[in-house]
Amino acid sequence: MGSSQTSIPPRTISFFTVLFLFLSISSAQNILLRGSYLSVEDDSDILTSPDKTFSCGFYGMGQNAYWFSIWFTNSKDRTVVWMANRDRPANGRGSRVSLRRDGAMVLTDVDGSIVWETNTTSADVGRAELLDTGNLVLIGPGSKILWQSFDFPTDTLLPNQLFIKRTKLIARLHSGSYASGYFSFFFDNDNVLRLIYDGPDISSIYWPSPDFDVFGNGRTNYNSSRTAVYDEMGHFISSDQLQFSASDTGLLRIKRRLTIDHDGNLRLYSLKNDTGLWVISWQALSQLCNVHGICGINSICAYTPDPECSCPPGYEINEPGNWNKGCKPMFNQTLSQSQQVKFVQLPHVDYWGFDLNFSASTTLDSCMKLCLGDYRCKAFSYRLDGGGRCYTKGVLFNGYQSPSFPGNIYLRLPVSVETSQPGVSVETSQLGILNGTDPICQSSESETTTGSPSMLVVSFQKSWFAKFDGRRISCGIRVVKRKIQCGEVSWIEEIVDPRLNGKFSRNQATTIVDLGISCVEEDRNKRPTMDAVVQALLECQEVDSRCS
Repeated sequence: MGSSQTSIPPRTISFFTVLFLFLSISSAQNILLRGSYLSVEDDSDILTSPDKTFSCGFYGMGQNAYWFSIWFTNSKDRTVVWMANRDRPANGRGSRVSLRRDGAMVLTDVDGSIVWETNTTSADVGRAELLDTGNLVLIGPGSKILWQSFDFPTDTLLPNQLFIKRTKLIARLHSGSYASGYFSFFFDNDNVLRLIYDGPDISSIYWPSPDFDVFGNGRTNYNSSRTAVYDEMGHFISSDQLQFSASDTGLLRIKRRLTIDHDGNLRLYSLKNDTGLWVISWQALSQLCNVHGICGINSICAYTPDPECSCPPGYEINEPGNWNKGCKPMFNQTLSQSQQVKFVQLPHVDYWGFDLNFSASTTLDSCMKLCLGDYRCKAFSYRLDGGGRCYTKGVLFNGYQSPSFPGNIYLRLPVSVETSQPGVSVETSQLGILNGTDPICQSSESETTTGSPSMLVVSFQKSWFAKFDGRRISCGIRVVKRKIQCGEVSWIEEIVDPRLNGKFSRNQATTIVDLGISCVEEDRNKRPTMDAVVQALLECQEVDSRCS
């Protein structure tokens, strides 16, 4: 810790005065006096909070990138909770943080250029101090706080740190970078706390669930104070009525942090004192694939059983190792109306939002033709809950695959594109030319139909067989599967126990039957795992309970 102050003429000072000053300085390593500085080249040039929980100084990554930061002293990886210059790292030589005589705290690079500074220019600033709360403050007369790091959070909120209208948590770009990423936690204009993906080309709010309105998500937008905070015990409360508690709430002396991670999820962590490791004590989303943008444009997030990103047929990853940039088409997207195309089914896949058109209670054939007639349409979603709902898609974003999703995506591709690509379940048993009839819902048992060569469609008509106690089940499975795909709902009443008198969830019944059919797929690689089955049933139950 250096000082730029001018030398003081020698004076006669008693031995006890010198001893007192020495002890005071030794115990006051949480203070930086005006005219002093911290150097990047001196590893001991750090401030430490009185209780030793937090440290403040230069935090390095790699060989020549340093940030003026605050971190947990005793966490195994020295977890950073605040950065002054996250998007502009300083040089490993010659950089320093100074508390100037004009009251400004300034970070300068090796060439003397200013990398970061506070907005304080007051002679009243006497010192900088790191508090036990993890707050770095500039102190004036009467211990008045003239500036504090708590007003400028990066990706983490600490206990008793107010989160207000003008503050925002921004996630890291990825695990190997401290630069600002695309995910944010903030108070929206309607006074509600939200999580948003704000990428280079697309913005999309994903929490609370965009499928429900403010009140359906248990929030209110009538309180405009826009204030949130949580305490040392792990209790969080917000002006929009969001409340939650840590799973270990009530336990004393636990260090906590609320962080928006680079994967877009907001998590409350607790520090294990014996290991120095963090454990999750609460998180905003239990299903990570519900984070919009986590896999980038055109890509699909699926559980295997951990969340993984993949490209759909006809697409490839933009930048290997970086799913933020998603997938790019391996064909010319400018498809003319006269060009032959095919639709490839992606079972239980949906791309949320960016709908060009919506039609209720329509057939698969009509939905297909609606997409074909719009040059902007890249795919269409056909859902089986509610009698066949059709959504044509202009942008393929927020891709998600789940066994509980009651519908499929039909991806529009040129006929020449090879569709035998791993990662997403795609059935291409037989290509047929559409003649205006529904290739799945037609009554004929034939494998193909012929007619106008305006387009090609992937046909999934096959004979489905399974064995039980040596007996072969007939094509009844195929018939039921065809009814599900065509959005027919009358058959559900026929198979459910009549003693229920119609008092059951159609969505749950359809999901159970659909899962049963999936479990007897001829190709074992297409059969769901037990984890996937349990997840589908839980998701189905959650959706029904929220809707009711």
